[in-house]
Amino acid sequence: MTRSRITDIAPSRLAQLNRGEIEASNLTECLAVDFAALMQCTLPALGPLALASMHAASGEGITRRMALAARLLLTENGTRDLAALSRHPSDTVRGWACFMVGASEGLSLSDRLALIRPLADDPHFGVREWAWLAMRTTIAAQLEAAIAALVPWTAEPSERLRRFASEATRPRGVWCTHLASLRQAPEQALVLLEPLKADPAPYVQDSVANWLNDASKDRPQWVTDLCARWSRESPCSATTRICQRALRTLRKGQLPKEPL
Repeated sequence: MTRSRITDIAPSRLAQLNRGEIEASNLTECLAVDFAALMQCTLPALGPLALASMHAASGEGITRRMALAARLLLTENGTRDLAALSRHPSDTVRGWACFMVGASEGLSLSDRLALIRPLADDPHFGVREWAWLAMRTTIAAQLEAAIAALVPWTAEPSERLRRFASEATRPRGVWCTHLASLRQAPEQALVLLEPLKADPAPYVQDSVANWLNDASKDRPQWVTDLCARWSRESPCSATTRICQRALRTLRKGQLPKEPL
């Protein structure tokens, strides 16, 4: 039975989550983790001010708390613990590692992508989401270079890495800052989208479709024309599924026409 409320989580299991002994099995469990308790168990030598700051933020949204945890860990120890945290049994702790990669000063784009790569390919659904969210600021600041650097990821054997290339560059995205440049000119990312237009993995198909659905809210005609071209050039079930999902908002007639 899927747990839908935090109160449904057995106290013994919640205690294991807070000690970092197990992974969350769903979003509800992710949201239930006590970050301050987990941080104290993970890094018992951490200073009291860091733990107090984490405890004081317990009412904040989870993305803000993830980012705060990373900043606190970097302030205390720099990147010294990054490798160990990236391999920790707790998905939440590995998520902190994602945000440490994103927030560390002095790293090049290529360095950040190399560090985030195993986390982007993590078996846990939550860690994979934190991986692209943590890189969003860097991608926004270095969009052209980031797109170019992610092109090889679209040919990776791992569907998780292929999906990262699409999900990390969505024009609007979820729980993140929009990429204004891609909202205005989504064609900049065609070098990422074209190799994925017939991807065999539904996980990737959904991301590409959501990318285009994002774009349809600002550039509806561009998305319509692209899907029409893809349907002609790649008449297969994968492309059909992507295009159908990409056009879902347009089919509801909820969008204004593009300005002349």
